[in-house]
Amino acid sequence: MLHDMNDTPPLRRGWTTGCCAAAAARAAYGALLTGEFTDPVTVRLPRGQTPSFALAVHALYEQAGEPMAMAGVIKDAGDDPDATHGVLVRASVRALAGGSGLVFRAGPGVGTVTRPGLPVPVGEPAINPVPRRMILEALQEVASRTDGHHQLDLEVTLAIDDGERIAAETLNPRLGILGGLSVLGTTGVVIPFSCSAWIHSIHRGIDVARARGLSHVAGSTGSTSEAAVQQLYALEESALIEMGDFVGGMLKYLRAHPVPRVTIAGGIAKMAKLGQGMLDVHSRRGGVDLAALAELARTRGGSDALVAAIAEANSGLDAFEQAAAGGIALGDAIAEAALASAARVVRQSGMALEVCVFDRQGHCVGRSGWQTC
Repeated sequence: MLHDMNDTPPLRRGWTTGCCAAAAARAAYGALLTGEFTDPVTVRLPRGQTPSFALAVHALYEQAGEPMAMAGVIKDAGDDPDATHGVLVRASVRALAGGSGLVFRAGPGVGTVTRPGLPVPVGEPAINPVPRRMILEALQEVASRTDGHHQLDLEVTLAIDDGERIAAETLNPRLGILGGLSVLGTTGVVIPFSCSAWIHSIHRGIDVARARGLSHVAGSTGSTSEAAVQQLYALEESALIEMGDFVGGMLKYLRAHPVPRVTIAGGIAKMAKLGQGMLDVHSRRGGVDLAALAELARTRGGSDALVAAIAEANSGLDAFEQAAAGGIALGDAIAEAALASAARVVRQSGMALEVCVFDRQGHCVGRSGWQTC
């Protein structure tokens, strides 16, 4: 039986690691004060939502003679393909001497910041500002309901089971976050397929490059173009921004946080789509406009027959190969069109941009030259 597409249920939203950490910390602190764990535990998010979480683990114990409490929550990322979906986020809480304030520690699976330019200082656990504030507010609410004190002198240690292994597959090592994952989230909510974690990594990569005083960064759509542009300019790792399909996400952040020189590196099809004005060059956003490629070939002196053949090509790669066989430097035309699209995003920024087009073997098959925007 056929079903109307409108009958498809909406994608289910999930919860960030920061949200889970706040819930776990609240449960642990409540048990430290009362001897009992609240299960499920409710936490208030920055936009006012109050989700509840079942505790996966909890324990009261002593460490070096001091009472401690630990609680853990399983992260549910909803229908988002999040690498941390299903991980166990733990928070351990213990009291500190008066005047110590709230101190965060990185437990197993949570990274430590080793480079400047990130939202938290070097040497601190990679727990971002909004999750820190969520945890603080959750602890303050527990204190106000239990003993009336709002001045918190506590150590909160966050841990994520298997976090170090998962982090090795993310951009954390490149950003200088070592030993595990970051505790992230600005709203507490994971929106399916928003790719917010990837965009976050792009932004932090730019921040790190700026903090290191780098004058040239390169955003690449994939590993082949990244390796090729790194070799072309002998760039250090911190200068490499893995933008993936999110060219617009990178450029918009650079417009507000400029770097003197920016190279955009990508394959033929993705750079062709950028030239067509697409700032998200994923295949789901649309394919290469072969008619537009045909017109580019015409501007480079392509014959009517070649232009017609390109317009009817099987793919962008097929169009490119036909142009090359006809002696037309379509790669340069693609790069120049892509540069024009990118330059519109960062106009009046003072940055110099270029576009390099690479084939699947990493050979440079098109280049735009530099343009100051």
